[in-house]
Parts: sequence; C-alpha cells; structure tokens
Amino acid sequence: MVLAAPAMVPTLLGAQQQAAASAAVARLVANPAKVTIRAGESQALTVTAYDAAGNVVADGQVRVVGPRQAFAVSNGQIRAFRAGSYTASATAMGANGPITLDIPVIVSWPALSKLTITADSGRLYTGISIGHKVAGAHADGSPRHGLVATWRSSNPTVASVDRFGTVTGLKAGTAVITAESEGVTATKNYTVATNPVTRIALDIKEDVILTGQVVHLNATARNAAGAVVKDAPITWSYTYIPDDTTAAPGGPGIVDWGRFTPNYPGRFTLLATSGNVTARKVLEAKPRDVVRRITVTGRGEVNTTATSDLWPYAGKDGRDYCLVGTWGGDGYALVFDITNMDNIVKTDSIKIDARTINDVTVSPDGRYGVLAREGASNRVNGVVILDLANPAHPKIASSFDQELTGGVHNMFATNDYLFAISGGQKYVIIDVKDITKPKYVSEYQHPNARIHDLWVHDGIAYSAQGGAGAVMVDVGNGKWGGTIEKPKLINVFAINSGHEIYPYFQKSTGRVYLFLGDEEMNRAGRVWEGTNYRSTLGTPGGVAQTSGGYVHIVDATDPMNPRKVGRYHLEDYGAHDIIVEDDVLYQAYYDGGVRIVDVSGELMGNLADQRREIAVFKPMDPKAFTANASFVMNAMPWKGRVLFTDFNSGLWAAKLEPKTNPVTP
Repeated sequence: MVLAAPAMVPTLLGAQQQAAASAAVARLVANPAKVTIRAGESQALTVTAYDAAGNVVADGQVRVVGPRQAFAVSNGQIRAFRAGSYTASATAMGANGPITLDIPVIVSWPALSKLTITADSGRLYTGISIGHKVAGAHADGSPRHGLVATWRSSNPTVASVDRFGTVTGLKAGTAVITAESEGVTATKNYTVATNPVTRIALDIKEDVILTGQVVHLNATARNAAGAVVKDAPITWSYTYIPDDTTAAPGGPGIVDWGRFTPNYPGRFTLLATSGNVTARKVLEAKPRDVVRRITVTGRGEVNTTATSDLWPYAGKDGRDYCLVGTWGGDGYALVFDITNMDNIVKTDSIKIDARTINDVTVSPDGRYGVLAREGASNRVNGVVILDLANPAHPKIASSFDQELTGGVHNMFATNDYLFAISGGQKYVIIDVKDITKPKYVSEYQHPNARIHDLWVHDGIAYSAQGGAGAVMVDVGNGKWGGTIEKPKLINVFAINSGHEIYPYFQKSTGRVYLFLGDEEMNRAGRVWEGTNYRSTLGTPGGVAQTSGGYVHIVDATDPMNPRKVGRYHLEDYGAHDIIVEDDVLYQAYYDGGVRIVDVSGELMGNLADQRREIAVFKPMDPKAFTANASFVMNAMPWKGRVLFTDFNSGLWAAKLEPKTNPVTP
C-alpha cells in the first residue's frame, strides 16, 4: 500500500510495470471511509487494494489526490488546511484500467481565539470613510480564513459602520467600533474631527496610456490656507466611457493600492475624493497593439508515448540541442539537434530505470544534463546525471538518490549545484562540480506543505508549495543569513497556488515578479467541467485532456513584503510551465496551447483582458498520441524561436513573424 502525495496530473505506472504491480487490483477500501477532521490537525488514512477474491494486493500502488489548499496526504496521514467539504480520490491500476475510490473529507475550523482589527491609513474626519479588516486566529496562532464579522458603532450619530467594516465620520465626537465573530470581539476607538480639506491637487502627468499601463495615483489634500493635510484619506474611483458602446466590457479598469490600470480602450475619468471635495483627471486608454503571427518551423515528433519537459542547450561542438523527457514512456529521454530549427533531427535516446521522466534540465554552461526519475522498479528513484561532452550522444555520468527516494518531479540546475525535489516533501541540494561523484550538500523542507516546483534567482530559492504558497529561502544570497550549506527561510507569501513558479527580474522597473501557475486538472463545479480523460491518460488515443487554474503574478521585489498584483487568466484552460525573458511570458497553457504574452512595465490586473497576448498556437496532429489534442507542457525561447513540448505530439519549434504595420485606406 502506498499513499502518494496530491498531484494534479496522476502519475500512472508504465505499461509493463502496471501489469506486474497492480493488474489484479479489483477494488479499493479506505480506512476511515469518511474523514472528519479539523484544520491544522492530522490523522491516519490508509487505502488498501484488493483483488477480485478479496485478497490484499501487497504491491498494488495507490495514489490519493485532492485539492492542494484543502489537505495533503502523505505517509499514511492526511493533514487538513482549510475548512470545507472535499473529496480525496484514490486510484490504482486494475486489469482493465484504473480502479478509483472517492473518499469524503469534511474539514471544520477549530474554535476562534482572537480577533484583530486593521484600519486603512488616515484620520477619521467628518465625511471621510475608512475601511477596516478583521483577522482571526486560533489558539495555536494559525489564521482563520473566510472570517465573517458583525460590526457595530457605540455612537452611530458620530461614526457609522457598515457590514463590511467601512467606518464613516458624521460629526465631531467619539465612538468605539466593535467587530464580533463567534463570541470573540475586537474594538477600535475613534475621535472624529471636522474635515479641514477644501481642495485636492492632482499630480498625474499621463494623458494617453495603453491598456494594462499602470498609472500612479498621486494627490495632495490641502486646507483653506493652502497647507497640506497629511492625514486626510483620499479615495480614488473612476468613470468609464468605452470606445464601442455596443461591446462595452465589465470591469474596465482597476484602482488598487494607489495605482490605476485600464483593461480596455476608452476614456477614463479618475476621481480623487476626500469628504465632499473631489478632483478629476481624464485619461484616454488606447489598445495595446502587440499581436504577431506565429509560424511553425520544425518538429521533433513523438507519437508513441506522451512527452513531458524540454531543455535546449548549446553543445560543446558548437551545435544546439534539446533534451526531451517522456511521461509514462518506460524511462526514455530523447536528444534532438535543433541547430537548424527548420529541420529538427533526433540524434539519440537514453534509457534509464524509470516510469516517467517528468523533468529534464541542463546546466547553464552546457556541461551536464539531468533526468528526473519517477516510478523506478526498485522505488529508489533519484536523478540521473548526464555527461554532455559529446552533446549529441550524452552518456550517463552518475546517479544520485540520497534523500530522493520519493520520486523527483522537478529540478533546477546551476553550474555547480543541482536542486532536486524529493517526493513533493522537500528539495535536496547536490554538489555537481564533479558529475561523476555528486555529493549531498543540504536540504530544505517547509512544514505542512507540498512542494512542486522551484527556481533560484540571485541566491534565493523560490518554490511553489501547496498548503503554503510561494516560499522564499536564502540559499546563498546572504542578506537573510542563508548559505548553500545552511538554507534559511526568508518569508512565505500565502497564495492559493502551489504548482509552477518563475522569478523574473524586470530591468525597466527594477522589480522582481513571481509568476505562479495553478495547474488544476479537476474542473468539477465549473460551468464547463471538462472531459473525463483519466481512464485513457497515458495510453494511445483516448480522450483529450482538460485543465483549469491560471497564473498569479506577485511583486516580490521586497521578499519581506510581497504583494499579489495581477494574473493571466483564461477560464477554459489551465496553466503549466512558465518562462519569462525580455519582458515576454512564454506560457505552456495545456489545452490552451502555447501562449506568448507581453509583460512589459509594471503589472496589474488580468493580462488576458489587456490585449497583452502576442501570439497563441495550439498544436494539432492527427497522428499524435491522442489525435488533434493540444496539451502543451513546456515552452521556452531559444535563439529567436519558441520551443515547446506537447504531451501528445512531442517537440515543436516556431517563430514570431515581424510585426507588420496596418494598411490605412
């Protein structure tokens, strides 16, 4: 019996191993059959595989998956994170396909222990409204999510409060604002003064902007003598007149934390208000004209098995190559010569003991490559390090499996060190200066989380971890006291995403943006729930896969104060691997294809609404593993082209055509 960690693409056994390991599985039994648990607690959960005669299948491999932010299952335990009613899905391979079992999981919150009120900045003058938030915590200090409080004012004629915690000063005097939830209360005292503001001076220089362009909202409140009223809150809003009134969209713009961005073309009137005083600024938003044609130039066809990751590299022989992994492909990795991306040629294949090579990577100097192992016959897994001295025909230099027995799903390589994720539990740092003798250096494991992906930038390891969010660790930057030998936690940004992550330093603004992808393979409860492809996943033909989730964008310039600023969201598809280079996002969007997006300048709002998409291509091939079914796994820029792998049809190369000027009649 094996309880595996939640994964949004279930990793099934290779064809030969399936038959040997779990062909006799006929049914699954969970103990307990229904899980009732409190958030923050753990309890035992086992799933046993039986054959048709009722005998236990000792080597029947069982996977248990579920919503990452709700609970995690590992080593015979389920740990709950968030209250709600959920389903844990157990799967094992039977004689005629997958055998599944749904396990109800009911998570409740522990008793609320403390409430804290946080107010927006500024003084409460008459005519001014100030927003308030309330945060709750349990006895162990863990946060209460989704808290709803009841608000009241001790003197409603002086200061009123609505059900959202917005307090408005009505006349000079004192009042106590109280928030209450589940019998726990918090208070905030106010002394309301007469509003001295008589005018607002705006400092916004822009007149014409592009959709998605960020405008900083600068304004100063002054009294009748012209003096600045520093503590007077200023509230921003806007009115909108669309370019095309018959096709006017909803949510045309965004005002947040002192900034504004338009999602759509049109005329926006920005309004700065303090009490009964208002100032106006009119902006014209024009379309962001970035669309370019994308043309396929070459193929490295793979249609006998599913394709996973890719990594291009410059060979020591002066030619360019691409390492490609396979999913459920009995441990084969492929090597392609991509020097001429109009004529891609396979040069070799490498066979290792694995069910799936989900991730492949190459050091920046092209000295070594690495294959990630999952489902090895001896269950040891680990990584296989390749010597790229002869880049067209790599040779196995060594294997490394210390602390990596849970299966390696993702990796990150520098010239001297390899970061490898072990069974979704932690990442292990390996010294690969001598690729024939790799050495264990250190590791980092974040509590109560499931790690899926990590990238290292400027000595900081950024990882996407379900149950936690974006975890930032000093692995050599030094500013926070960490080294490669002794990693040290910097901060955690709690976000409902725990799959892909990419840190990007934007030269034009000096900001560090984190792009985090959801990857949700279960679309249950949505208007379009998708297709039921699981019974045919990893087999020729079958049903086209579907996905959900999107890319979150977090400003992590100051790792101690990160902030979510935007997203790239298309409802009918789901995000996978992410690369950003020269202000362009190369997004593998599964059944949404490969998508190339302009991410120049400050970012705010949904990039998909702002006409930032440069090009989209959905690969189709009637001879593919699943015919004419796009499912892009990875995308990377390489020497003026776009390389991407499709789960069903292998390696593709494309180019963006030069932008043409529109012809004016």
